Amino acid sequence: MARKDLQIVQSGERTNAAGKPVNNKILLSISDSDYSSLRPHLEYVSLPNHLVLHEAGRKLEFAYFPNRGLISLVVVMKDGKTAEAGIVGNEGFTGTLAAVGLSRSPLQAVVQITGDGLRVEVGALQNTLRSARQLQMVLSRYAAIRSMQVAQTAACNRLHDIGQRLARWLLMTQDRVDSGSLPITHDFLATMLGTDRPTVSLAAAVLQRRKVIAYTRGAVEIVNRKKLEDSACECYGAIRQYDGELHSK
Repeated sequence: MARKDLQIVQSGERTNAAGKPVNNKILLSISDSDYSSLRPHLEYVSLPNHLVLHEAGRKLEFAYFPNRGLISLVVVMKDGKTAEAGIVGNEGFTGTLAAVGLSRSPLQAVVQITGDGLRVEVGALQNTLRSARQLQMVLSRYAAIRSMQVAQTAACNRLHDIGQRLARWLLMTQDRVDSGSLPITHDFLATMLGTDRPTVSLAAAVLQRRKVIAYTRGAVEIVNRKKLEDSACECYGAIRQYDGELHSK
């Protein structure tokens, strides 16, 4: 049987109960009946840079569905060091474990590019999922895809060099924020890639000399997307393929 894509309504065609527009792709992809069940529980929120949404190991209170911006999912070690586990933009949501009945997450979720979105209390989400079957399917599928992405990222961080990993991360970020100019610093990139700032700076300098990116203080501009894709490892293609599975059935 041929695979079909789930219908996605246009950005802004849906609103929460307070009239705030919805631009999150998951919330735009579910049926009208499932969205109507969830809509009363959706609270609009600003997502300023560095806001921590979930602390690692603590009980999940809310699931967040970004409209804009970028949320990083990171592993936090006892000494305070962190490493990337994944990123979330308007294609997904945070608090994936709540969708499969769990109450805690081992990952910290922190806003890294300012945006906005909608949040829902975990209890209200889980109650809604009992009758909203398509929503349950989409969120469970996203949780499964997220776990595959985390595994791919772990392999990438172990097996590929910093230049390939940097290219992969920049491509993934551009896919989620839909902009060629990314307001991120070398310090942040070092945190995400599990290395130090000088190592990231050297890798970024190589890409800049090749006219793939242009770096200004506090921002990275992607100048040549094709060259950036050529600079990335195979992990970018694998993760992008996982993303493509989300809205198919």
